[in-house]
Amino acid sequence: MTAAARRRSIAGMSLIALTMVAVLLSLGFWQLQRRDEKHRLITALHERLAAEPVALPAAPDWPSLDPAHDEFRRVRFAATYLKLPGAMVYSSGSAVRDDVAGPGTWAFLPARLADGRIVVINAGFVPNTMQERGAEDRAVAPLRSGEPVMLTGYLRFPEQPGLFAPAPNLDKRLWFTRDVPAMAAALGWDRPAAVAPFYVDLEAPVPAAGVPKPGRLGVHLRDNHLQYAITWLGLALAVAVAFAFWLHGQRRGSTPVLG
Repeated sequence: MTAAARRRSIAGMSLIALTMVAVLLSLGFWQLQRRDEKHRLITALHERLAAEPVALPAAPDWPSLDPAHDEFRRVRFAATYLKLPGAMVYSSGSAVRDDVAGPGTWAFLPARLADGRIVVINAGFVPNTMQERGAEDRAVAPLRSGEPVMLTGYLRFPEQPGLFAPAPNLDKRLWFTRDVPAMAAALGWDRPAAVAPFYVDLEAPVPAAGVPKPGRLGVHLRDNHLQYAITWLGLALAVAVAFAFWLHGQRRGSTPVLG
């Protein structure tokens, strides 16, 4: 190999190595940044979940509510469950409820506030053993007494169905995402009055029969960002060391032999 060709080879490999190291370092530092953000989120969620319940936000404030600042806020308010069809949302477990495991459904029910507006309540978990036809309706029937009930729970925000999410089974009133606006439109919850842009995960009261099963939420967010950062930064170091050995070999090979 001529000297000029060797220089071009070294320049090309240097560019590739520097690009790889730069990309790997940026991924490592990005994971460290994500770790700091996750820790701040975990701290904020712990504070919200442990705080004393506050009043439900007033209707004029609904448009300004933001999941980043308001989700999981504990609230307490009076509402009356409506005698309208409820919806069930399939679940294979819960990331925020230690007391929920295995397949089942969440019971979503519309409730009327004192001003006539509607807020949707996730009244709790119904285990898979109650999936025979009509079992869910029988479970939630005692809640529809027609009298106001004092409810304590957590503000949550609807989910958008993903690309591969199954379509809802309207005959069974079964959804696979917490798409509250779609439930309200399909089941007529929005016809009595305006529906809140959030729903409430119920904490209390617990029905006498124990089903649907409400409960307290907890923070169980995965925090693997340090592990990922170490992986990316380690790969950056490995590429740099490998390139240094290669470059050393190239330079030795280019040294003229005396004799």
